[in-house]
Amino acid sequence: MPNRFEIDGEEVLDGEVKPFGNSAHVTVPKRWRGADVKVVRTSEPDGGENE
Repeated sequence: MPNRFEIDGEEVLDGEVKPFGNSAHVTVPKRWRGADVKVVRTSEPDGGENE
């Protein structure tokens, strides 16, 4: 059973983590620049590359 988190916020986006060099990233709208954000993983990684 997954953990449950409750976060007060302004807006929620669904997205996919994409490879980026030796890491990965999630793209958010430009209007979010300078904002504090939290990222929550909602599924297991697909087992692609090692960390």
